[in-house]
Amino acid sequence: MSETKSTCCYCGVGCGVIIEHDGDQITGVRGDPDHPANFGRLCTKGSTLHLTAAPETLAVRAKVPQLRTTRDAARLPSDWDTALDHVAGRFADIIRTHGPDAVAFYGAGQLLTEDYYVFNKLAKGLIGTNNLDTNSRLCMSSAVAGYKLSLGADSPPCSYEDFDHAGCLFITGSNTAFAHPIAFRRVEDARKANPDMKLIVVDPRRTDTAEAADLFLPILPGTDIALYNAMLHVMLWEGWIDQAYVDAHTEGFDALKKLVRDYSPTSAADICGIPKADIEKAAEWFATSSATLSLYCQGLNQSSSGTHKNSALINLHLATGQIGRAGAGPFSLTGQPNAMGGREVGGLANLLSAHRDLANPEHRAEVAALWGIDDVPAEPGKSAVELFEAVKEGQIKAVWIACTNPAQSMPDQTLIHEALKTAELVVVQEAFEHTETCAYADVLLPATTWGEKNGTVTNSERRISRVQPGVAAPGEARHDWAIVCDFAQRLGHTLGKGALAERLFAYDGPEAIWNEHRESTRGRDLDITGLNYAMLETAGPQQWPYPEGATGGQVRLYEDGVFPTPSGKARFVVTEYKATAEKPSARYPLHLITGRLRDQWHGMSRTGLVARLYSHETEPLLHMHPDDLARRDLGNGDVIRVKSRQGSVVLKVLETDTVRPGQCFLPMHWGGNAMAGTLGVNALMPSAFDPYSKQPELKHAAAQVEKVTSGHPIVAMRRVDVTKENPYEVMARIRTRLAALPYASLTLAGRDVPVVMLQSRVEEHEPELINAIDAAFSLDDPTQALSYADPRRDIGKRARIDDDILTAVRLVGETKAAEWLAQLMTVGASAAPMRRWLLAPVTQPPEGGPTRGKVICNCFDISEDAIKAAFDAGESIEQLQARTKCGTNCGSCVPELRRLKNQYRLPA
Repeated sequence: MSETKSTCCYCGVGCGVIIEHDGDQITGVRGDPDHPANFGRLCTKGSTLHLTAAPETLAVRAKVPQLRTTRDAARLPSDWDTALDHVAGRFADIIRTHGPDAVAFYGAGQLLTEDYYVFNKLAKGLIGTNNLDTNSRLCMSSAVAGYKLSLGADSPPCSYEDFDHAGCLFITGSNTAFAHPIAFRRVEDARKANPDMKLIVVDPRRTDTAEAADLFLPILPGTDIALYNAMLHVMLWEGWIDQAYVDAHTEGFDALKKLVRDYSPTSAADICGIPKADIEKAAEWFATSSATLSLYCQGLNQSSSGTHKNSALINLHLATGQIGRAGAGPFSLTGQPNAMGGREVGGLANLLSAHRDLANPEHRAEVAALWGIDDVPAEPGKSAVELFEAVKEGQIKAVWIACTNPAQSMPDQTLIHEALKTAELVVVQEAFEHTETCAYADVLLPATTWGEKNGTVTNSERRISRVQPGVAAPGEARHDWAIVCDFAQRLGHTLGKGALAERLFAYDGPEAIWNEHRESTRGRDLDITGLNYAMLETAGPQQWPYPEGATGGQVRLYEDGVFPTPSGKARFVVTEYKATAEKPSARYPLHLITGRLRDQWHGMSRTGLVARLYSHETEPLLHMHPDDLARRDLGNGDVIRVKSRQGSVVLKVLETDTVRPGQCFLPMHWGGNAMAGTLGVNALMPSAFDPYSKQPELKHAAAQVEKVTSGHPIVAMRRVDVTKENPYEVMARIRTRLAALPYASLTLAGRDVPVVMLQSRVEEHEPELINAIDAAFSLDDPTQALSYADPRRDIGKRARIDDDILTAVRLVGETKAAEWLAQLMTVGASAAPMRRWLLAPVTQPPEGGPTRGKVICNCFDISEDAIKAAFDAGESIEQLQARTKCGTNCGSCVPELRRLKNQYRLPA
């Protein structure tokens, strides 16, 4: 048994992990107590990382190159030489015929910094196109543009230790408790140490983060700028402006003052849908606190006015001098593990290495000199949405997609899927071959992933960590940087630039790439010339800037009040409130907002492999207010169709008061793989984007909801013994055989033993579809299955019992027993109690069945029903934790525990 220090591959908190491995098998993971981002803590996702590398997950790993020579042909296994030579030939033909801008690359914030760097060099240095963008465009590009517009550079000024010094914490556009759980644990610690700290949370939805707030501002979707401008109006009126700081360190305040005169708290209260007094209180706490720290994420960024939302918030910090000192400043939380590293190396269509601007001729010349090439192309490349629009229109002929899944994650999925069908060549460089995008790959190149990669990442607080491999890659999978360098040299020779390509990409490992990147930062705002791999391995993760000769990284920026602008002063930006890109209408009357779940990550290509991570929210659900359900004659759990101007999906509805009437919430994780018959939830979202950052408005759409009344509900489940068969191969077979279903949710349940679960609807006249479901779930052999049918009541039941354990079941018409049966299958309990139920016209399961409700504490498998029972019996949270350990490991469930304690008290 061996151990290797590395980092978590999920959110931008950048937690350190210790990988436990035995030979080529990862056997466990735990938090690194020495890592300054998490000090040993991990959330539910991070603490189950080893399960995403379990032997059965090899079924969905890309292990050998695959190639099809024509679009209609099947993709067949190949070898690296054949695959890369084929792609090099196709790229060269397209470049020679149509020019370098006829090809494009689309990457991810999950790539390592070294991977990003060579992709950038391939596109902008060798091929001569700036058509390189990444899913960081969907994540942090508005934060980048906002920092640059207001402060002069994309340099987040704060650090996690500022949590400990803040007197007021202003969280806006971020459900930090779910999206950045370990950062929220540090917030909780800071509040416990400083009970006087004020927490303000701004969010249309009452999230777990909002539940913890001293002041919750549930603004209407998209009205953030109106709120911030009104807060500044109050600060001006009350004399809470730090005029000395404004005069010495900023410019443009007079123009902003004229604008915010029109944003009185009374008018903003009408726009935002919150009380005037709450706006005034928020302004007071923000301005008069000893130190105010703001945390923000996709709620600000993923908007058609995302850049100005960022700048409007930064305006508040500049006006009150709440920046450049301990506990104060605007702190953008990056969404992905290395979105910051990608920004550092210029991994977007408008950037160059070391925070250089593509539009700046001097910056282009500096990069050209560094790389030893004549020039870098001046024309900006296509950003994410523009890139796929150009593919659909035939302007871009070939697209290379690496480490991301745009066929699930991009907005307006209809456009994306049409683009991938239209492209002459789609190359996908990916570790997991089951993603929605891989279905379109003409060439699939197997890449390494977490636990196998070697390089660096940078987290939200500018801290660079070493990523080290614990195990070898499976099959013939290669590191992303190595694939790029090999391809670049082949392409160079094909284009007659062989000597140049060999010189540009003659790296013997990731450290050589990082050293070149390091040199590109010399004298820049992110200067890291004082760092090297050896220091990161011995001294641990370090923050930038860390120039040569320094004794440590810089904890916070702008302490001297000098900003990287021509005047040395920060800029106030005139930010006017504009409505969201899509306004509700008579036809689409609801505000549809999206966000994250606690236990899932992005498009679920990794977390979707772990059965227990479905136990908190088991399937895609539309969260909707009871009033809106009543207006539409809907009940909790009904199947509904959600329609927007872009598309529609069918799923179940969840009754909740966490959203206001007129609004509904849909988690962003579910794609076409989990929602058969649809393109996933992002098919609903518009492709409108911010004019400055080009970041699309993925958080909001106008929608309508209607009840689906046709057909009968059907649930099918199958228990999978992982020692005998593979759950992901089972899911793949089910997905293929049931492609005709107009609606289906295909997910996992269980914990140590996974249960594959299908939920759908079937018509009475479709017995062949029911037969197909039975076959897919091993229920088609009448000698092995118990069966009951009541055609008069449209009820059917079928079950398979092996060695007294229920291993498969299918219910039609009446599905109330599904949760009970799933739990019975999960724990492997005796099937004796349900034999009589199966063969009788009884719809409710026997009393005393093992139903539990959703799992609140995933670490120790403590269910909602057990927690409610404990609170109803008079237990305190502390007593519950002492008895069950609930909430004592990662702490992700603690906010929900507190909410349940408030809801379930003993009667008087």
